[in-house]
Amino acid sequence: MQNTKDYQSAFLNYLETFSKVREPKNLYEPVHYILNLGGKRLRPVLTLMSADIFNCDYNEALDAALSIEVFHNFSLIHDDIMDAAPLRRGQQTVHEKWDTNTGILSGDAMLIMAYQLFENYEPDIFQALAKLFSKTALEVCEGQQYDVDFETREDVTIPEYLKMIEYKTAVLVGAAMKMGAIVAKASEKDQNGIYEFGRLLGVAFQLQDDYLDAFGNPKTFGKQVGGDIIENKKTFLYLKALHFLGASEKLQLEQLFSVNLKDNQEKIETVKQFFIASGSAKATQNEIENYTKQAFSVLETLSISEEKKMQLQQFGNALMTRKV
Repeated sequence: MQNTKDYQSAFLNYLETFSKVREPKNLYEPVHYILNLGGKRLRPVLTLMSADIFNCDYNEALDAALSIEVFHNFSLIHDDIMDAAPLRRGQQTVHEKWDTNTGILSGDAMLIMAYQLFENYEPDIFQALAKLFSKTALEVCEGQQYDVDFETREDVTIPEYLKMIEYKTAVLVGAAMKMGAIVAKASEKDQNGIYEFGRLLGVAFQLQDDYLDAFGNPKTFGKQVGGDIIENKKTFLYLKALHFLGASEKLQLEQLFSVNLKDNQEKIETVKQFFIASGSAKATQNEIENYTKQAFSVLETLSISEEKKMQLQQFGNALMTRKV
């Protein structure tokens, strides 16, 4: 098993050969632009790592890894349009740099290009990859719709929230790992096991993202701390706090999440105190630990060496401490 930087390097070299600008330029330039905005390339790295774990030359999984990354970035283009977001990774979003119609059409092209990459595999692997991909893509859309619906609902439950982040984020992590196993021709049991490992770790990762949004270090988090609070997002922290608080304090928190202010610093600090005092912050940390432990317990079911299980656990720990 290689280290993460080896997988990243192999993927970036392959990406370079893929994301050439073709004609018509107004369709393909945005594709080239979004694919080269950077990022840690977590999902394709997971695909390559998974293939390697199951004794396959990870270079054979590059097309599957690229498909996952193309799909992920397609979803970002459309998410940014829906959110009217001006920036992505510190740069202009596609619809801002070009226009909304271009963003929609270039995104559509990327979805088709993601499927095309499976054509480089033999029929049975192609079929397995396409079946998994279609299921996952639809779940990601469902997760996005849940997220949109939650913005206007006041009765979102914790199980509903966990389902939303599973579909919007975690299933793609699970699929990325299962794709590597499919290319490696691992057993169905191992394919499903590595999917579960990725899915559970994906939920833990998103919950930790919620936590760090409120309590992270601005220098290392990579995003504005308190962004979810400013946007009145009903995160796990918020929902847990409502569950724990008494009627009066619950009303205060709900009122804070019903307003948009010019200066949000006081609001952020007040909400964070509610999260701490209610026990929500601690409960969120416990839930992150719970999902991480569940993910690691799945490793025991995989038909791989103890050394590889340990390496996957080390990767999971590094992911949860934002070191990869």
